Amino acid sequence: MLKKLFFALILFTSGFLAFGQNADSITLVKAKWNKNRIAKQVILFQHHFDQKNLFAANENISFLEIKNTGRKALFAIGAEEKELITTSNFGLRDTAIAAVNGNFFDVKNGGSVDFVRVNEKTINTNRLDKNGNRARHQEAAVVIENGKISIKKWDGSADWETKLSEKNVLLNGPLLTLNHVDETLDTTGFNRLRHPRTCLGIKPNGRVILLTVDGRNENSAGMSLFELTKLMRWLGCTSAINFDGGGSTTLWVNGMPDNGVVNYPTDNKKWNHEGQRKVANVILVKKQTRR
Repeated sequence: MLKKLFFALILFTSGFLAFGQNADSITLVKAKWNKNRIAKQVILFQHHFDQKNLFAANENISFLEIKNTGRKALFAIGAEEKELITTSNFGLRDTAIAAVNGNFFDVKNGGSVDFVRVNEKTINTNRLDKNGNRARHQEAAVVIENGKISIKKWDGSADWETKLSEKNVLLNGPLLTLNHVDETLDTTGFNRLRHPRTCLGIKPNGRVILLTVDGRNENSAGMSLFELTKLMRWLGCTSAINFDGGGSTTLWVNGMPDNGVVNYPTDNKKWNHEGQRKVANVILVKKQTRR
């Protein structure tokens, strides 16, 4: 009898969780996203789930969808070796269409703690732990060649990133999904708890999503990496990688109101567009210049 009750409880719990996930995915698909064509091959999507109707929480989500052809819209990395700059200033300096914050960095002394290479020049190298081990955000990378961006997974070797053939490399993570296969994430607080998030995803048609989820506010809870993985899958991505988040999470679009800051950065602990944190690097979307 006890065994029957145990299995019945498992079936009920599994069914309840499946229903919840299905309800969330339907909510996302049926949402009336605000769409703006920013430039050729670049569209901005925005929606505020304000009825606690996504993962039983309020969530403010903004993302760009970009055709990854390396023609009219190009991807690039903006980075400084030690100086920290706001995402918007990186974008303005490099005359970009848009920008999102990049990888993890030293808040006190400046500079990324992960490997960064821009136009074949190494800007930063990995800072390993005291035992010489990598952090999870050093086990994957976004790479750019001829204006096209893709995701690579660490092969386990010590000097993997230095051997990548692409001229532009930005280590980041954790990797969430690669070619339809979800990565195994541990249950540390960083993964399990809700925070503002920045993420890059790639769809089967090659289009790229650059996404921010706001958090640490009653208007938007933020997401765990488990929730973020589901979100990117429901948006059609078959590969996705987490970027630095928290107070760094910023999506900037040139020409938009509020000095181009689309989301609600949290470094000032206010629900407005003025709370940008200075960062070490960004991913840029740029117009192709005529030759």
